[in-house]
Parts: sequence; C-alpha cells; structure tokens
Amino acid sequence: MSVLTKNLSLSTKGELDMIDITDSVAKAVKETELRSGIVAVFVPGSTGALTTIEYEPGLLKDFPDMLERIAPKNIYYEHEKRWHDGNGHSHVRASLIGPSLTIPFKDKRLTLGTWQQVVFIELDTRSRSRELVLQIIGE
Repeated sequence: MSVLTKNLSLSTKGELDMIDITDSVAKAVKETELRSGIVAVFVPGSTGALTTIEYEPGLLKDFPDMLERIAPKNIYYEHEKRWHDGNGHSHVRASLIGPSLTIPFKDKRLTLGTWQQVVFIELDTRSRSRELVLQIIGE
C-alpha cells in the first residue's frame, strides 16, 4: 500500500465559477505506479467546494440557481457581524456541498459514471488562486 500526495493549482474567476477537474485528477492517478485504490481530493479553505455533476450547460445554470434557493446571497448572515466581507452565503454554501471527494480507481482509471465529472466550485465572492490536495492511496 502506498500513499502519494499531489497538488492541483487552479485560478478561479470568482463566485460560482465551476471548473471541471476530471482530466487533471485522472492524469494525477495515471502518473503514479498505483493500479487500484482511491484518490481523495480536498480543497483547503472554507469557501470552495467539490462535487460531481454532469458538466453540461443546463446543469451549469441549474446548480447556481439551486444554491440561490437553498442559501440566498441577499439575506443577512451572522458571519457579516465579524468580518463584513459579504461572503456569509459563500461559507454556508461551501459547507453544504463539502470540501472533499473520494473516488475509487481501478487499472489506473477513475471509476466515474459515463456522465459524471469531478467539479470544483468557487463560492467566494472574488477570484481566487486555489491549491487542491490530491491524496492517492493504493497498490
């Protein structure tokens, strides 16, 4: 059993930028000597999130619309009392989606469904440089 750690650098355009990172994660796995195992993808920080979706125009519109229904941008958040930075909704949304994913791989290939892509979602109100952590565990 081996554990390897890699980083994936991203530059985002700001709030609700959705970036398909499937190929980057798959490449990181293929570059290892590991044939089967799991890759854990993690975003340090409290305003970025990871999920899987079908990365197509309809869902790229539906997903932000869903977030607005669940955690609206233009309501009051207690977070504003402390920081006054206008991103209370960003923190709530990120915590709902989550900061990590674990994806099995076999024969150096991610075991994703046909229409399933790994997506990073920027939820902060400004553009960011992100450094995702990939921990690849296997044999």
